[in-house]
Amino acid sequence: MLPETYVKGFHDEEQIQKMTYNDFGNTGLKVSTISFGTGVFCYAYNDIDLEECRQTLTRALKSGINYIDTAPYYGHGECEEILGQILQGIPRQAYYIATKVCRYNKEIKSQFDFTAEKAKESIDLSLKRLKLDYVDILQVHDIEFAPSLDIVLNETLPAIQEIVNSGKARFIGVTGYPVKQLADLVATSKIKLDVVLSYARLTLFDDSLSQYLPLFKKHKLAIINAAAHALGLLTNTGEKPWHVASKHIKDVCAQARKLCVQNDIELGKLALWHSLQQQGPDTTLIGIDSLKIVDYSLEVLHHGLNADEQRVYKQVLEIFATNLNEKHWENYEVNKYWELIRMLS
Repeated sequence: MLPETYVKGFHDEEQIQKMTYNDFGNTGLKVSTISFGTGVFCYAYNDIDLEECRQTLTRALKSGINYIDTAPYYGHGECEEILGQILQGIPRQAYYIATKVCRYNKEIKSQFDFTAEKAKESIDLSLKRLKLDYVDILQVHDIEFAPSLDIVLNETLPAIQEIVNSGKARFIGVTGYPVKQLADLVATSKIKLDVVLSYARLTLFDDSLSQYLPLFKKHKLAIINAAAHALGLLTNTGEKPWHVASKHIKDVCAQARKLCVQNDIELGKLALWHSLQQQGPDTTLIGIDSLKIVDYSLEVLHHGLNADEQRVYKQVLEIFATNLNEKHWENYEVNKYWELIRMLS
């Protein structure tokens, strides 16, 4: 059965027939098993080539991926602007798109703003950049940086509900790195939540999301497992200098990377395959900035790993099981942020 995002004449119908579409919580949407993260469409990650971005996103959509994630924080609006240019040539029916509010730029004093006023201003700017009338999902970006969950519960989420009521967004989501804080918010919110996005917490070396899946399912939330590549740690290219993981985590990931390079195997394929095997999430969201990543992601989804990749995958799992003494960097970035805020006050 073809999804509602299928557009005759735009899509490759053979590829669409091969794609698996999952119920997206209680939203009524059917979302592809792999979804498209565009945080890499900004200079914090790459030297941006608009035409390459266009080709990459277009191939992904034509091949059946139908969920796009972005945010004003990515490149201080640059990512949304690039998307806005690309999406002009793509039928609006062909995709669902999510953006975010509350996290905006790299400047410490103005990086976060959880007020209702800023959220309403932000969605208008996002729609202008994206050249759209509405987004499908509007998310609170990184709730752990709020002064308290109270402002998210009592100001940010009611503002997003107003935005939904106005027709500028369809569903409400929350994102964050500490999964327990996401769970606490879900358990206490009086505003109906539709989507929860957890990133880098169901990967080759961190399964923290697993214990909270029953709660999220109980609340009938759509569950997004984002950053299967742990923000570059689990790729042959490696992480960017700004990655906040400890040296220990980076060093063990480098061991896994070295093994993959020696065997001419892409660690990113193994990481994606691992995340796709985990039960619970409705879609696995990965940053995609090249046709190569689109192609190997679809290959993993449709065909799995070959014998050599399976062999190296088991060795990679052993590297993490034997050598890794910690599996996350929770609180590091938040504590550093509040320390800098105090210094600037």
